[in-house]
Amino acid sequence: MITAIDHVALAVRDLDPVVDGYRKMLGREPNWIGGDGGARHAWFQFPNMALDIITPHGEGAFGERMRAHLDAKGEGVWAVAFTAEDLEGAQKLMARRGLRMTEPALTRSTHDDGRKRYWLGSNPHPDDTAGLQVLLIAPPRDGTPWPLSEPTGDGAVEKLDHVVIRTPNPDRALAIYGAKLGLDLRLDRSNESWGARQLFFKAGDAVVEFGASLKGPPSDDPDTFGGLAWRVTDPEAAQARMAAAGFDVSEVRTGRKPGTRVFTVRDAPAGVPTLILSAEPAPEPA
Repeated sequence: MITAIDHVALAVRDLDPVVDGYRKMLGREPNWIGGDGGARHAWFQFPNMALDIITPHGEGAFGERMRAHLDAKGEGVWAVAFTAEDLEGAQKLMARRGLRMTEPALTRSTHDDGRKRYWLGSNPHPDDTAGLQVLLIAPPRDGTPWPLSEPTGDGAVEKLDHVVIRTPNPDRALAIYGAKLGLDLRLDRSNESWGARQLFFKAGDAVVEFGASLKGPPSDDPDTFGGLAWRVTDPEAAQARMAAAGFDVSEVRTGRKPGTRVFTVRDAPAGVPTLILSAEPAPEPA
């Protein structure tokens, strides 16, 4: 079944400036730029997932799909992809659970220097995942993980902490992501002072967080992607580096999770709401 987040994909209109922006914000170099099928990709690989930035380029079915998405919804998070160790088995099980799944298909990307990489994927119909694009991806075929993106200086982002999804119907999210996709629900909490209910699903070394307002009744409106939260070892160094690079960043402040310090990037590339937070606090002694 699902073991981790494989990658988060962004749809953008112009690849180069967005890649340059993420290079500066993340403090890391992309480790893959290339494409096929009417689209170009830039790939930032982290220990627990990857960031895949995609733009339409030339002719091809996937490029047309991305153009349609950009025309309808604009730039931002397009999809969240999960790793499925047994892709065919997961595809069959989720189909039995009522998700209309595509047959596993092989996708190719050609690096600008001619190297090629392949991945096998399947996805449920977006109508079955409350309007969001969700992908299932098999691990690399040769068993070798993709190489990590190299840091470019101090305060580089270390990994993804969580991806945020906004939902008007948290019980529907529980049914889709818990019962059907089989993610590990770790916390379901409501906070009246925040006016929100939050669901936290563990996926490998990252979290999928759902946020729902308590100020109105649930509805059948679609879910929407929110932002991304990234981990750094030294938030003060990361904040100073991003400020020096020209980003509009908040002051470093105490996070809601005990022991963490956080800051906000108000103008992250492609308009993605972005939070930077310190490494996981050390556990209390037994």
